[in-house]
Amino acid sequence: MNPADPIGIFDSGVGGLSVLRAARAQLLQENFIYFADSGYAPYGDKSDAYVTERSERIGAWLIEQGVKAIVVACNTATAVALQALRNNFTLPIVGVEPGLKPAIGATKSGIVGVLATVRTLASERYTALLARVKTGAPKIEFMDRIGKGWVEAVERGEFESSQTIDMVERVVTPLLAEGCDTLVLGCTHYPFLAAAIQSAAPTATIIDTAPAIARELARRIRSEGALNGAQTRGSLRIATTGDAVRMSALVATMLREKPRRKK
Repeated sequence: MNPADPIGIFDSGVGGLSVLRAARAQLLQENFIYFADSGYAPYGDKSDAYVTERSERIGAWLIEQGVKAIVVACNTATAVALQALRNNFTLPIVGVEPGLKPAIGATKSGIVGVLATVRTLASERYTALLARVKTGAPKIEFMDRIGKGWVEAVERGEFESSQTIDMVERVVTPLLAEGCDTLVLGCTHYPFLAAAIQSAAPTATIIDTAPAIARELARRIRSEGALNGAQTRGSLRIATTGDAVRMSALVATMLREKPRRKK
């Protein structure tokens, strides 16, 4: 494994850019390849077999590009395909999961809202995570809610449109009425709606696990002796199964930089 090799990050679309953003902030010298499977998005309403097949194809493609590690920057793909990826590939593979554990320390009311997709909330991986967390904190109530239409809004670049704000309020306002004071962003798309969510719940604590994922990535590649020791800012390459020009524009807006792109 060459320390100069890139790190691969993929998601069903642009949501994983929230993880990429955190990773590039912590690992300034690393080179990255980001793959957005926008032509097959969203994953949240697809079957397990579909998501696993797409994830394996993308993982194989990233390995062909010479990556030294892969981040599955999609909660749905992590929930249903992470183990299959680890079974098939030998390089370090980091997944994501809703931040239930930090939410325990953040809540004062003891009621936590978990915002995620249908597929994530229905997955065995999430069910097992919730069971483990509740065993250690039996008095905490977790209220699962689906962010219907949220992923699509982010994919359209509509982060604070009136339609997006209405969608967010329809989900968040009832949670507040139930006494929820902490909101877990259980989809990597959702941090890009943070302003709309915070507007709907100005006193709530919002849990975004992207920084923790970046720390775990750094730990894994450090343990492999594969940290890039270059003294310059690493490169960023974008690939997508969707519209490459539109993807480039979204990346420029969401990351405030202009990467290389490859169809």
